[in-house]
Amino acid sequence: MNKFVAKYGRILVPLITPYGENEEVDYVQYEKLIDYIITNKLGDSLIVTGTTGEASLLTFDERVKLMETAIKAAAGRMPVIAGTGCASTKETIALAQKAEELGIETCLVVVPFYNKPTQEGIYLHYKKLAENTKVNIMLYNIPIFVGVNMEPETVRRLAEIPNIIGIKDEAGINPTQVTDFFLATKDVDPDFAIYNGDDVMLLPTIVQGAMGLVSGGAQIFGHEIRVIFDAFEAGENEKAKETFEPLYRFCKSTGQNGRILPNSIMRPAIEAVSGIKLGNARLPLAPPTDEEMKVTLGILKDIGKI
Repeated sequence: MNKFVAKYGRILVPLITPYGENEEVDYVQYEKLIDYIITNKLGDSLIVTGTTGEASLLTFDERVKLMETAIKAAAGRMPVIAGTGCASTKETIALAQKAEELGIETCLVVVPFYNKPTQEGIYLHYKKLAENTKVNIMLYNIPIFVGVNMEPETVRRLAEIPNIIGIKDEAGINPTQVTDFFLATKDVDPDFAIYNGDDVMLLPTIVQGAMGLVSGGAQIFGHEIRVIFDAFEAGENEKAKETFEPLYRFCKSTGQNGRILPNSIMRPAIEAVSGIKLGNARLPLAPPTDEEMKVTLGILKDIGKI
């Protein structure tokens, strides 16, 4: 088995960040959410301040405190991975070093956003990060948000660096790129971990050899995602397909009206299933409309989640 998968599992859960009044982070509800995920076995590892956690809308200090809270709440029951990607290399290094100080061993690091770096800029960003921290680094390719794609050749070069150990790919942008990444890295590092980061691409990327899924939807559908992986491995393709369809319907519904980040609709959906108060997303993410929630909650009712 791949070393990363053996340690962190197949289902990595990027945690929603709860807010209370005035969009203040609610760390108490965060602890409750973590305990809910662990107790109900909805995943294998937790990711703090990833895209689902609205990392770009959090301050540096909030992200550090969320890491501290997650470590405390998990209490060794489930591994914690820190999302430490920032717009600048300097801040990315500083946040990864904070994670390292807290004892976190692996960081998920998104391609720097807003600046649209060249492939050489992407390479130099991660190279400098790797040289300035001892944590293991999982690359994170999500061109729909950062504006540039991390090309397979860049990933190959980065895989040569010892503490760069894998990649999460937002596969919906380029459904076959999982295969490209595998072909680019298999001779450089046979243990290089390749994860899909898009719930609706779970089945297509499993076929290509994706080793796991980074899934915001796992906060509701963690059990189903595990069934899908197990069914595929057992050759029970029809079971995998049937189990995947409700997850697909739900995830598609969180993108209503052109929403790219699903958080606004996903938050109340997780609330409805878990009973944990998460609050609205921070602005500029607009709250969900009654019409949008009617669709999404209708799906959850239809499949017996609420």
